Amino acid sequence: MDDLFEQSYQQNLKTAAPLADRIRPQKLSDFIGQKEILGPARPLRKLILKGEISSIILWGPPGCGKTTLARLIAKYTKSYFVQFSAVMAGVADVKKIVSQSQERLKYHQRKTILFVDEIHRFNKAQQDAFLPWVENGTIILIGATTENPSFEIISPLLSRSQVFVLQPLTDHDIKTICLRALNNPKGLVDFHFKIEPEALNFIISSSSGDARKALNILEMVSSTENLKTAKKKKITKADVKTIIQKQLLYYDKKADYHYDTISALIKSIRGSDPDAALFWLARMIIVGDDPRFIARRLVILASEDIGNADPHALMVATTAAQAVDFVGLPEAQLNLAQAVTYLASAPKSNALYLGLLAAKKDAQNEVKNPVPLHLRNAPTELMKNLNFGQGYKYVHDFSGHYVNQQYLPDKLKSRRYYHPENIGFEAKIKERLENLRKKSNEK
Repeated sequence: MDDLFEQSYQQNLKTAAPLADRIRPQKLSDFIGQKEILGPARPLRKLILKGEISSIILWGPPGCGKTTLARLIAKYTKSYFVQFSAVMAGVADVKKIVSQSQERLKYHQRKTILFVDEIHRFNKAQQDAFLPWVENGTIILIGATTENPSFEIISPLLSRSQVFVLQPLTDHDIKTICLRALNNPKGLVDFHFKIEPEALNFIISSSSGDARKALNILEMVSSTENLKTAKKKKITKADVKTIIQKQLLYYDKKADYHYDTISALIKSIRGSDPDAALFWLARMIIVGDDPRFIARRLVILASEDIGNADPHALMVATTAAQAVDFVGLPEAQLNLAQAVTYLASAPKSNALYLGLLAAKKDAQNEVKNPVPLHLRNAPTELMKNLNFGQGYKYVHDFSGHYVNQQYLPDKLKSRRYYHPENIGFEAKIKERLENLRKKSNEK
């Protein structure tokens, strides 16, 4: 049954998959780059050709061949290949795969390679879930990461895996891959494209050693309307430049678009639009933004834009941030969604934010104003003799646990920084403060 599904998958891949997947090498001899670990007589190459492989971690930059290498290892070791992304899958998925792997090993004597892309996104508890099954051989784990495994992979898992470092592909590697795509029956050969040397060099320089990025550019260029209808199907530098500019505008999560998107999320929450907030949250999750970054911004917003209008907002945001670390993706998507919709639906007030700004300004400009004597502690006889603490009124000795008393320095004693809004819970705070001040004035 597994083989039938694999055959069906491969058939669909020929027509529906992105170019990078369609032309993925099926033989080790067709693999481009990484000669340091796959060259003749290299240990990893020997293990693959012998069909002997244990759990490994592939550490390297995007588009350097980690996924392709994992698939080739599965093919040469005659193992069943299961792939999922740590961004989208969780521990429940791992348990299901383990159960299927046990049956596959028991009834078909076939090993399972579990390929986990972006394994560094799994938290400690999630990574722990792999340990017993890696140890007893139920699964062969191949983890792919762009981050240093020493810091991102738990020690027990790291000690049971061999780490192989992959390098960015060279310009020659990228050129070979692009030309192969143009002439591959599963690639773009049917379009009969020619490519100007300047256009190819522009793709190479723009890809920064990332084969997937180079192939995505090539595929997007080939699908433009002007090339489809042109009599001479020649890819020019201008064609490539247009596509690259669009990619930078829409897909670079580390540049302006990343910050534009988080800005849209925050402003949607501030504007009390939970639907728009969910949309921008979904987009950030899909492109792989760090959920901890999103959670931190929500915690800030809870105080800056909601504050005491709904004191629970900060608790919801903080709990969501803790859940991101404790649960991890993909389940933590729900924790973020709950926080986003709650914050968007909560009453808004920036009174405490404005109050803090005003207080900081006075605190900086009026730094020489001393603490009033009656507010100072007097732990020594000298301090008592200097009248430290003298005249201080202990509020719990008075009716209503309140007494009219000066707490600001003399120069600022009439200053008001916090002006609660007449909304949500802050309306109650406003009413209470007004009543207390009225009581003070009466006296």
